[in-house]
Amino acid sequence: MEPNDEVTERPRRSNHVERRGEVARSDSCRLKTVTRVFVFEDPDGSVAERLRKGASADLFADKLREVRAAEGNVFLNEGVEFIWRAVTGAPGLTYFDSANAHVGVGDGTAPESPDQTGLQGTNKCYKRVDSGYPVISGNIVRFRATFGPDEANFDWREWTVANGSSDDAVNLNRKVQDMGKKVQGTTWTIEVQLKIT
Repeated sequence: MEPNDEVTERPRRSNHVERRGEVARSDSCRLKTVTRVFVFEDPDGSVAERLRKGASADLFADKLREVRAAEGNVFLNEGVEFIWRAVTGAPGLTYFDSANAHVGVGDGTAPESPDQTGLQGTNKCYKRVDSGYPVISGNIVRFRATFGPDEANFDWREWTVANGSSDDAVNLNRKVQDMGKKVQGTTWTIEVQLKIT
């Protein structure tokens, strides 16, 4: 699988249709996803506490051990359907807002597929987004969640953005890549950025 987002990431060639001597060009769309994981030494959980309150990761440069990055993901069918339902004003939706948006991480290694409905691994953990998230800036939305010293201590090999705290929620996307093993005494903050151009 290519690092770009499936279904939507690769730009499509425009289709040309002749109409009374004019050329009509169909629209194309490109979705790009960038994920960063900030790894902090945090045995007492003080960094996690402040990050969850919306503090910038830059404030903890002395505790930062590494930043890991990945590109691409697969937008899941249930997530795309949710987007269209929201666009058309369908009632009863649970939005991906500050009260409901979660980032889930797991140890699953099954390849991404649009028909999946959540994380595929045995070990998984969903955390509500940090205070102030999600952040929308033009055509970009960013989700960020912080996992403290006692949380999600397993191999991080997959992640998703969901509108709830489990696979039963609507999962917008899924990405598989080995980001390393989180261990006791560390805080990991994951930021998922989705961009439409």
